Amino acid sequence: MSANCTEIFGSMVFNDAVMKERLPGATYKALARHIRENTSLTLEVAHVVANTMKDWAIERGATHFTHWFQPMTGITAEKHDSFITPAPDGKIIMEFSGKELIKGEPDASSFPSGGLRATFEARGYTAWDPTSYAFVKEGILCIPTVFYSYGGQVLDKKTPLLRSQEAINRHALRILRLFGDRATRRVFTTIGPEQEYFLLDRALYEQRKDLVYCGRTLFGAKPPKGQEMEDHYFGSVKSRVAAYMKDLDEELWKLGIHAKTQHNEVAPSQHELAPIFSMTNTACDHNQITMEVMKKVALRHNLVCLLHEKPFAGVNGSGKHNNWSMGTDQGANLLEPGPAPETNRQFLTFLFAVVKAVDVYQDLLRLSVATAANDHRLGANEAPPAIISIFLGDELTGIVNSIRYGRDYEKAAAKEMDGGVKILPHFMRDTTDRNRTSPFAFTGNKFEFRMLGSSLAIAGPNFVLNTCVAEILDEFSTYLEEADDFDQALEKLLRDTAEKHERIIFNGNNYAEEWVSEAQRRGLLNLKSTPEALPYFCGDKSIRLFGRHNILTEEEIRSRCEILLENYSKTIHIEALTMLEMLKKDILPAATSYLKELTEVALNKKKLELPAAAYKAEENLILKLSALYASLSAQTDLLNEMVLGAAERGDAHEAAVYYKDKVLPVMQEARALADEMEANAAEKYWPYPTYGKLLFSV
Repeated sequence: MSANCTEIFGSMVFNDAVMKERLPGATYKALARHIRENTSLTLEVAHVVANTMKDWAIERGATHFTHWFQPMTGITAEKHDSFITPAPDGKIIMEFSGKELIKGEPDASSFPSGGLRATFEARGYTAWDPTSYAFVKEGILCIPTVFYSYGGQVLDKKTPLLRSQEAINRHALRILRLFGDRATRRVFTTIGPEQEYFLLDRALYEQRKDLVYCGRTLFGAKPPKGQEMEDHYFGSVKSRVAAYMKDLDEELWKLGIHAKTQHNEVAPSQHELAPIFSMTNTACDHNQITMEVMKKVALRHNLVCLLHEKPFAGVNGSGKHNNWSMGTDQGANLLEPGPAPETNRQFLTFLFAVVKAVDVYQDLLRLSVATAANDHRLGANEAPPAIISIFLGDELTGIVNSIRYGRDYEKAAAKEMDGGVKILPHFMRDTTDRNRTSPFAFTGNKFEFRMLGSSLAIAGPNFVLNTCVAEILDEFSTYLEEADDFDQALEKLLRDTAEKHERIIFNGNNYAEEWVSEAQRRGLLNLKSTPEALPYFCGDKSIRLFGRHNILTEEEIRSRCEILLENYSKTIHIEALTMLEMLKKDILPAATSYLKELTEVALNKKKLELPAAAYKAEENLILKLSALYASLSAQTDLLNEMVLGAAERGDAHEAAVYYKDKVLPVMQEARALADEMEANAAEKYWPYPTYGKLLFSV
């Protein structure tokens, strides 16, 4: 390690330790009180914090500051302003006021708004989020903020997340009070997002228009070797990749991000980084920073980091497993079963609330991860299907069934793991296995929401999940608060929940065809594509849920649905245009050149009056490639026609359905033809690096 990690960790973060050391005592206590009590900051406190923050940032090389926010683009945004202020003697002084800290004014009309803002209605506001630490990145003091329009409408991903955290806190505390907990003052959710990614050689990447424009390959014949040997997963990390991972860890540690685990993933050139759990709002900020830093560090190593969900056909795509739990300011994990979960009534109450939330709001959870890119991945062998279900494992499922049917739970005896060699350690086996096919799996003291795509901003799925659970906690607490006999009411509540929502529990193989039929029999939704899922966002149930908990208004919901549908259509539109350019300018001309060479060879052999068998191979290949060329040329014309036809679509949903039903199938057929042509063409004529080179060159 080139630097001591304990020394560099958080060195670029204006964290609690820095504030405690550098702020005046009264200011630090006031700021801490505002954060703890969830009250607005006074301008007086903000001035002192801003000046101290500025001095600290300048010491770390900062010359500018920015309000760092998360608009509906899925990435972060920042506008840089310097600290300089003119002085009377023609020089400058470095200033940063409390007003500049707490409020900014970016242009709201140029960000996605779903019709909330017109170009001539440009003003927008960013407001400092004191719960997330400021940090210095590349000489810029970054201040985490939220983003509103001039009319107060929410234009970012963070505001609904913070509101959902408040909803969870409010209703989880009611449950805890019913169980006699008077010490807890705050309940929050935590996330540990596992981040999968691909690393490619930069020079090869730059030769692929599809990767540059779309982040995924639109063409590519299967290489002789893919992931069949299962030798890449957890395999020895190559030196070039190890150097990247080392550099990446150091950069993330400086920014206070707990990068913990790194390893090779299943597909060649695929890897994973996993952090330690942190509070949800911080974890979401950190994941946005992580994705940005991953890409920038890769360039230093002449690599490119791909975060697309399915950059290569035929090998695993990349997800972002969202490990979600609930904790308290007293250090308790509310999803910790304890040694006797069958009698841990508080744990069971929170567990059953999650089970009911996932069943009742399976449509919202599905749409929260819906993107054009993730549609390529969900349902494939490396990802759960589009059907939402919960894996609880044998032990918890047994407890649920015992509650439902009113019978005693018979705990299975713990088993010891014995490797058959005396010197090897013996230990007790976990009470339940893992299910890597489940979209929403209980994994000991948390749920792993496995459907998120690798490029997705995790604030979206988590504000949805938080709100759904908060709604059920509200229902549970209201019912229990009104009961004359708490114990009897709780017993009935858990029994009724088990009976009504057992359909969402499935511990089997989610990849099996039988599960699709079984899920349909149970009445579970199977929303296979983004255009199928997103309309549920604007349904009455969704509008009522998010409005009731002050997360989003109906206007804001409809605008977000519009943005997401437009993003879907724009993504496929860009891919279609890229495919057309590659076909017209590169692939078809390459085939023409190869056909010309083959024809000349065959003709020369004929001129020499050689036997027909001498040029039979060339003639057969010419016939095959000519047929492929004719079909691919026709498919190119059809794709061009389909893209032009998209302009005639009406609303955003109609356009998205058109791209799914009309444009994508033509693209898939064009790809199949081109890939077959690649497999039969001489390598020197093919205009792009092959899958073999891309996947095995690093």
